[in-house]
Amino acid sequence: SMQRKLNWMLDPSHDNKLLALVDVEGFVPKEITVTVEDGKVEVFAEHKEERTTSRGKEYNYRTIVREISLPPGVREDEVTYSL
Repeated sequence: SMQRKLNWMLDPSHDNKLLALVDVEGFVPKEITVTVEDGKVEVFAEHKEERTTSRGKEYNYRTIVREISLPPGVREDEVTYSL
């Protein structure tokens, strides 16, 4: 679903441009961190799941790390994102 995809939008001169689309299906918003620094956008998502089975406890970990370089001329404070 589109609600589970992370859209990076750039807004120079009110002309929105898509920089990247990162699929974060299976993650909830609190598990996703977005940082913009040093000319790059980083998306970090981490999901930890624990369940008890007849054999004991099982753990499931999923991690996504994406780093996207900003195009020349785009300032870090111009970057917006949404889920």
